Amino acid sequence: MYVIVVGAGEVGWAIAATLQESHDVAVIDRDGTVVAALTNSMDVLAVHGDGSEIDTLRAAGLDDVDLVVACTDNDETNIVICGAAKIESDAFTIARVSRYSLLETWGLSEGWLGVDFMVCTDILVAQAICRISGLPAVQDVDIFAGGLVRMAEFDVKPGSSIANRAVREIDIYDSLTFAALFRGDEMLILTGESVIEAGDRIVVIGSPDAIDTFADDLTIPDHEAAKEIVILGASVIGFHVAREFEAHEYRTRLIEHDHERAREAAEALPKTLVLETDATDTEFLASAHIAEADIVVAALDSDEKNLLVSLLAREAGVERTVAVIEKIEYLELFETVGVTVTINPREETAEQIVGFTRTDLTEKIAFLEHDRAEVIEVVVDADSVLAGRELAESTLELPERVVIGAISRDGELVTPRGATVVNPGDRLVVFVDTAVLEEARTVL
Repeated sequence: MYVIVVGAGEVGWAIAATLQESHDVAVIDRDGTVVAALTNSMDVLAVHGDGSEIDTLRAAGLDDVDLVVACTDNDETNIVICGAAKIESDAFTIARVSRYSLLETWGLSEGWLGVDFMVCTDILVAQAICRISGLPAVQDVDIFAGGLVRMAEFDVKPGSSIANRAVREIDIYDSLTFAALFRGDEMLILTGESVIEAGDRIVVIGSPDAIDTFADDLTIPDHEAAKEIVILGASVIGFHVAREFEAHEYRTRLIEHDHERAREAAEALPKTLVLETDATDTEFLASAHIAEADIVVAALDSDEKNLLVSLLAREAGVERTVAVIEKIEYLELFETVGVTVTINPREETAEQIVGFTRTDLTEKIAFLEHDRAEVIEVVVDADSVLAGRELAESTLELPERVVIGAISRDGELVTPRGATVVNPGDRLVVFVDTAVLEEARTVL
């Protein structure tokens, strides 16, 4: 596939870096310094120019393009880029936008202004936070096979029922596969003899009911799924997070210092209690009983502020904190000081967009541990090494560090075991080490 990425900010850079090994990629940016850096660090065609101009798109290979991704920092520019690309190509076009109103308008008319798909970063982040909050101890969760299958990554706390036990002892769930764990910088594919330790992050794949049951069993007493949420900051992301929680019937409080933002949020969020005050005011946080919240979401307008209020929430007694971070280099710092879950908007956006490059077999992807591994959904064809064979035999031909987590067959979930025979047309949900992803995709 030939892909043109317009805008080499953090999102565009991440997309190009992910795609360069398996696709032909051109990247357009208006900053000559950025173009030089692309040329020196990636195997891509780096083009200096304005991606909304047809001549620049031509220079990037518009005649041959299959996919155009417009991910500059300007919503209107991204829409214009998609429209310009459609003038002389049949490329599939994706526009990244930050304004939800544009997404709503686009949704009313398929292909509006030449945009085949629109990605709203703030909505993706809000949805991710809401999914994560629905399960205790979860670090990440994603949905596959039209909702039939879930993937979840859990943090194993000291005192957890599965700590210091082998997988064969805890593998008691009919519709669950223990795929892998992350232990510090190490990633381990799980076998029956693998021992789970406190501090590990364990990845499981299975039915929603099995995931829910496992989450309940994993939970230390008194650590239940979230019921009451406090959101610090009525930023665009904070507002959409509150709206997602309202839709799922959580008890939600939103704290915002700016009078106009607080007023607008209160008018638009009838089921959310909006409090106009400074989220860093420790006396107010104590008087507002913030410690009673199950989760505190830090969604202020800077990473530094989000770090500070997350620390204040932890100090007040909140056990689960979720922080939005823009700068990926801050990730380790946030985790070191005890922030439970971090969400990077650019990673969420890149994950969504990269999935569109897997149009041959892959239906959906999810990144884990910042692209150290992926969970992918693939449709088995007759040429797959798995087709018509028992998994115990066929998986020997797969690269190491690949785990078949679940099978969707005619709308029914099949839990993969050694004697399971895979049929052409089955949808597989597969855990894959990113290092062997391309090799795995050639044989799945």
